Amino acid sequence: MTTIYDFTVEDAQGKSVALSQYKNKVMIIVNTASKCGFTPQYKELQSLYEAWHDKGLEILAFPCNQFAGQESGTNEEIQEFCQVNFGLTFPVFAKINVNGKDSHPLYKYLRSKKGTRLGSQIKWNFTKFLIAKDGSIFKRFEPNTNPEEMAPFVEALLKEKDVA
Repeated sequence: MTTIYDFTVEDAQGKSVALSQYKNKVMIIVNTASKCGFTPQYKELQSLYEAWHDKGLEILAFPCNQFAGQESGTNEEIQEFCQVNFGLTFPVFAKINVNGKDSHPLYKYLRSKKGTRLGSQIKWNFTKFLIAKDGSIFKRFEPNTNPEEMAPFVEALLKEKDVA
């Protein structure tokens, strides 16, 4: 059976990163864009990260240019934008597709496990998946959900015991 920990992603420098390194961590996996009306959510995501990273929260951001061309930059330009404008300290990975035949296997998996009443496709930038310490997908949050609204769920998941 496939779990979130079976996937490997590419960082912004092209190096492979195994998601198994995040075992026993609570994760927020989010598709992002630099020129989106939801881009200010980077600030709230960074606040959550600063508040709970030392307690086991990881945020994994995946830039995506599939929604109105709102992430047209290179991986290097995206990294610079995130640093200069938001001072992000959580990882922003290489740009990927989240929908369609070329969607990243991680997103095919996430969508298959947590769709919505309207289907499994990612509707827009800043769709967020909250992952429990055991790797299960706890909840999907649509783009209009401010990351601060996720705080009670994150806090509850962080209090759960680690998985053996």
